[in-house]
Amino acid sequence: MNELAQFFWDFLAGPFLAFLPARWKRRLSDRVSIDWRRAGTLSGLYELIAAVVGLGYWYMIEVPRRMSQIMDAVGDGHIPLGMDDHQVNGAALTFFYLSPLTWLLFFFFFEGAVRLCGAAFTESFQGTLPLYLVERLAFCIRHPRQARLGATVKETAGSIAASVHERVMVAGLKDVPDELEYSNTAGDEWLEIRSSHRKQDWLEPKIVRVDHLYYRLEQTSVTNPPRPFLYRLKRLPAGVPGRKVLLYKSPPPT
Repeated sequence: MNELAQFFWDFLAGPFLAFLPARWKRRLSDRVSIDWRRAGTLSGLYELIAAVVGLGYWYMIEVPRRMSQIMDAVGDGHIPLGMDDHQVNGAALTFFYLSPLTWLLFFFFFEGAVRLCGAAFTESFQGTLPLYLVERLAFCIRHPRQARLGATVKETAGSIAASVHERVMVAGLKDVPDELEYSNTAGDEWLEIRSSHRKQDWLEPKIVRVDHLYYRLEQTSVTNPPRPFLYRLKRLPAGVPGRKVLLYKSPPPT
């Protein structure tokens, strides 16, 4: 049943939820377990395919309709000059490319391609632009002083650039065992895990079960190779097993 539910969220509901803006997706992360990289990739692919299919159907509807209108106009004398078949086809195509619906479908085609590549290669899970504008407008109305559209766009661009830089950095790294370091500060027990590759779904403040002990992920950062990904966890006095608890087995001592 759990596998069926995960399949539903990752392949069916997840791709449609991936259209939502980042702020709305963050609210869902604590309620459902979704592989956003897979869902975002499929979401972009679905959008791209839907745009191609829509363009095909729109072409089959609009071009013959325009050709019929042009031929009727020629027959009625509204167009004084005679037109051959090539001219009629060219005029119908011109009307097709000037149609707002054609441009809208082209927009969704390119947006789907960008979202597909962003999720698959840079782990940038962007929603669709119309819903993003709706979310921004609603946020600006409710929180006018906190709304910073320019800063948000800048932060998004910076996030994408950082993701690309990270991909380039880890491309040449070897997959080496994690390095664990325990410490005690002011009575609190801490664990730092340094890894050669980013761990999926390790986001603050997730609960992580390390062997038989429970920790809360407090901080993540990127440092220097060969283990650039640093995860700082705080020991919990007790923990409860659950579906959302991340399981981690410490590597054997070398």
